Amino acid sequence: MLNLHIATIAIMAANVLVSLRGFNNMAFFDRYKFSISAIQAGQRERMATSGFLHVDFSHLFLNMFTLYFFAPVVIGWFGSIKFLIIYFVSLLAGSLLALVFHKDEPFYSAVGASGAVMGVLYAAILLNPDMPLSFIFIPMISIPAYVLGIAYLLYSIWGMKSRMGNIGHTAHFGGAIGGYATTLLFKPELFVTDTLIVVLLAIPIIILFVLDKMGKI
Repeated sequence: MLNLHIATIAIMAANVLVSLRGFNNMAFFDRYKFSISAIQAGQRERMATSGFLHVDFSHLFLNMFTLYFFAPVVIGWFGSIKFLIIYFVSLLAGSLLALVFHKDEPFYSAVGASGAVMGVLYAAILLNPDMPLSFIFIPMISIPAYVLGIAYLLYSIWGMKSRMGNIGHTAHFGGAIGGYATTLLFKPELFVTDTLIVVLLAIPIIILFVLDKMGKI
């Protein structure tokens, strides 16, 4: 068991409490979920509140399970305040990218902490790129964290292009950008000490914006 910091416990508790309220009150869920039309009408608070709502217990568990493992890495490097900044910047970055990419889809909606959690994950990878990551069902096989980070963002680009599944690929990607940028802002020496990793992790981000500029996504 990892030794959870109070900041991680607070974030988890907020997600659980807000999600439980949403599970039991559909009017509350609908009022605070991410909704393009509602945000464009002025309800900008949804860009933050939607990050604490979840569709069901499995959705909530997956996000909190991921946060449980990677929050300690970020807190270990930066402390709780900068961890919380990374978390909330990533949450808002995920919502902002979703708003930009889906601005012409008034019925587009989403919920979940995935963008914020992806930002924490990407920050942890940038800080400790060689940490071995294993798949739950194949624990004996592990790969370096930066490889998984790059692969997942490339998968997210494909998901955004294909509109595959009921997954907020755009928010995931935006969250990763938020975590990446904020980590480099807090620790700019990574540009010198880990130049190759910084460049490699930037490749999917560059690809996304090139494809968008070309009208391919």
